[in-house]
Amino acid sequence: MEWKGRNIEEIGVEEMVGAGLEIGQARTVHGALKRAIGRARGSETELWRELSIGVLKPTHPHALHQLLYYTIYGRWDISTRGPPLYWFPSPMHSKHTNLGRVMEIHCPKLLGSSYQDPIKSFSLFQKFSVDHPEVYWGIVVKELSVIFREGPKCVLDTTDKSKHGGSWFPGSVLNIAECCLLPMEVPKKHDDSVAIIWRDEGHDNSPVNHLLLRELRNQVMMVANALDAVFTKGDTIAIDMPMTVNAVIIYLAIILSGRVVVSIADSFAAKEIATRLRVSKAKGIFTQDFIVRGGRNFPLYSRVIESGPCKAIVIPAAGKDLGVRLRDHDLSWKDFLAHVNHLPSPHCYSPFYQSMESCTNILFSSGTTGDPKAIPWTQLSPIRCAADSWAHMDTKPGEICCWPTNLGWVMGPILLYSCFLSGTTLALYHGSPLDRGFGKFVQDAGVTMLGTVPSIVKAWKSTGCMDGLDWTKIKKLASTGEASNVDDDLWLSSRVSYKPIIECCGGTELASSYIQSSVLQPQAFGAFSTATMSTGFVILDEHGVPYPDDQACVGEVGLFPVYMGATDILLNADHEEIYFNGMPTYRGMPLRRHGDIIQRTVGGYFVVQGRADDTMNLGGIKTSSVEIERVCDRADENILETAAVSIKSGSGGPEQLVILAVLKKGSNCEPDQLKIKFSRAIQRNLNPLFKVSFVKVVPEFPRTASNKLLRRVLRDQMQQALSVRSRL
Repeated sequence: MEWKGRNIEEIGVEEMVGAGLEIGQARTVHGALKRAIGRARGSETELWRELSIGVLKPTHPHALHQLLYYTIYGRWDISTRGPPLYWFPSPMHSKHTNLGRVMEIHCPKLLGSSYQDPIKSFSLFQKFSVDHPEVYWGIVVKELSVIFREGPKCVLDTTDKSKHGGSWFPGSVLNIAECCLLPMEVPKKHDDSVAIIWRDEGHDNSPVNHLLLRELRNQVMMVANALDAVFTKGDTIAIDMPMTVNAVIIYLAIILSGRVVVSIADSFAAKEIATRLRVSKAKGIFTQDFIVRGGRNFPLYSRVIESGPCKAIVIPAAGKDLGVRLRDHDLSWKDFLAHVNHLPSPHCYSPFYQSMESCTNILFSSGTTGDPKAIPWTQLSPIRCAADSWAHMDTKPGEICCWPTNLGWVMGPILLYSCFLSGTTLALYHGSPLDRGFGKFVQDAGVTMLGTVPSIVKAWKSTGCMDGLDWTKIKKLASTGEASNVDDDLWLSSRVSYKPIIECCGGTELASSYIQSSVLQPQAFGAFSTATMSTGFVILDEHGVPYPDDQACVGEVGLFPVYMGATDILLNADHEEIYFNGMPTYRGMPLRRHGDIIQRTVGGYFVVQGRADDTMNLGGIKTSSVEIERVCDRADENILETAAVSIKSGSGGPEQLVILAVLKKGSNCEPDQLKIKFSRAIQRNLNPLFKVSFVKVVPEFPRTASNKLLRRVLRDQMQQALSVRSRL
């Protein structure tokens, strides 16, 4: 359906019926629309604000939400006005957010008379946190459940010039897992607080399970005692299993006992598991016999066996008994825990305290060639990721956070620490997030913050599996992993009465996002509203020269080197070569490479344009795959998703634009018709000079194990196919 250029006053009752409303509903909504138009007095933003808050409901069909949103903003010029807004913070509520409360206390002194309130002064305080990171982090670390066994000499020491980012909290000694497990007054975290709630797939009508903080601590300490009986202090121990309660307990126990977690995603094949065990020199691995999905058992332990001789502790996925026969040197979960039977108090344990710079977790990049980068997290990394969630997502006691992920990916540890260091309850669903059972768990558990990745949202929307569920307890959403689709985000936000989607973009080596959204700023679909607190960066042109901070532009991001929580070493690669060599200097600082191409819009919002190697040159104009895909995804209602790549002609000349398309289930479209629609959409919305050379319909796209689209693989495949075609 085409909405662009229409006037909202032209929308009548008949069109609302066509969007799926009953005639009575249509008349009611139409009347409310007419009244809102009168009050908005020509302001699209005010009109959308009123409709999203008081008129549109989660039960209304998506077609109605589309009709009103796209018609209201149909004449909106992004190039001169920035992205259209869909959510607006409340001045009254903002002062009760974590960051708003801290700003009200400290900013009158720090910012002086320039401070107004948390919303109007947010950007000013963000800039202050970049210029004075030691002040900001000195405040924030007191707001989290961080307990120093020995306090730091200072917050930040920049005298060691070998470290671009300086030394944070030097001299401090702690155990970050202990910080997760002990009660605290700030934040309000008590022994009887609910630490984890969960449900197993297939038990959708059963009550959710609860684990109190003291119960979690007891379980972690018991596993820590068992670890002492089987492994040596300092050993690296892998976890290759779904994100279950047991996985969380094991993760914390490894760190509490002075060992290092090796994060491995449960989707990996034996070869990938073996690579990570080899690089990390793992002495053991925790795994399951099977992964249970949709009532079926998918082998996991057999992949671990195939990966090598590393000692495995195997947990039954269902019931009490293992469904596999173990190797002689492996242990069942039951036999592993039996090592504590002789102890008088198996639930008591003395944590192993270490310096702030001690390694606690080895994570891996999702690289597709060669060995993945082995990225060590120190005890600083958990503080960083928890602080960003505290500041930007407002995680706090009383909140219940659910985010389908895995400890093998950076989002797994981020989720764990973001909850336990802020006093938020962690919600886990032991099953697939793609099915209705997950959505019912979100409903029944009373989840208040739901994290997603765009491909999951796309699946929910296309299958309709979440229809009829009540998600209205959700106060905010979050999204990471890949570029968001505006229409998918419109669908998602509408399901929760238009709550904000906190977009996150960062990296494993940063332990955080460098750009994010904030509950203190108005939000636009698919856009980031700010650099994260204390993060500074510039956008570089093609010559490596930074654009002015207030200029709308597109370029590669260069991060300021003083970045609390970021790595300063890699275990199997040259950190200096990967992140700093060849980067320009800015204000005397060597910039840190991240590799993203981002757009800063009018109004100061950010849109990720993809990786530096996903850019293309069409007729002398640089653009990105993501930008083209956003337009093509909406060009035809049968499109599920698209991928844009550029192909170089063997005879030279300009790059050719190729679009690959995955159709919705049961749909059928001819490539030639799609080529016409894609070309029109691109020329109308991006550039009239861009031309689609070829379209191919494919069943699915190749992706990394972390679900990132492999455009490089598609580019190579299409380059080869078109080269063969040209020779025929």
